[in-house]
Amino acid sequence: MMNIANMGQRFVRASLMIAFGAALAGCGGGGDAPPAKPPLEGARIGGAFTLTDQDGKTVRDSDFAGKYRLIYFGYSFCPDICPVDLQKLMRGLSQFEKADAARGAKVAPLFITVDPARDTPAALKPFVARYHPRLLGLTGTPEQIAAVAKAYVVTYNKVEGSAPDRYLMAHSQLAFLMDPAGKPVALLPLDDPSSDVDEGAPDKVAAELAKWVK
Repeated sequence: MMNIANMGQRFVRASLMIAFGAALAGCGGGGDAPPAKPPLEGARIGGAFTLTDQDGKTVRDSDFAGKYRLIYFGYSFCPDICPVDLQKLMRGLSQFEKADAARGAKVAPLFITVDPARDTPAALKPFVARYHPRLLGLTGTPEQIAAVAKAYVVTYNKVEGSAPDRYLMAHSQLAFLMDPAGKPVALLPLDDPSSDVDEGAPDKVAAELAKWVK
């Protein structure tokens, strides 16, 4: 099956990095040198949102004030890319938590759907529970999802399938790390089947978190 979720993601990642004068630090930080400036420092990414979590509770961006946010956009009916990305991102977060519980607790993991029609709170609850006990699954009205996706420069569209409820969503493959003030810090490493199928390995995700979370 074609990896529709991966369409255009290399271009989007590269464009973001070129725009802000830094290369994506996909392999984490090494050595004892102080970290460079965040790759996405100054980028116009992120903003206010009001969504609904897997328990049907209203969630606002302000609820995470003082926390780093690990944000990934996808959908629970995704057949391939999203589950793999989430698994590796959450394993990376778990590794980081085990290595440094205090800093790990400062990271709030969020999964924001691009398929609000099918990703109801009831559908998201068992989905996010597979990956991490603190992972929040967020949905909303089509208008709310469109607004938050635009704020995070995420594009998506419906790809018709064999039946009305059997369709795929083509979307940007991006995972953001936002700082406690809601400002963009970096893109977290994700697999790129065309160049490095292990780019998003959990240890690389953990290393990137360790590099930026204070």
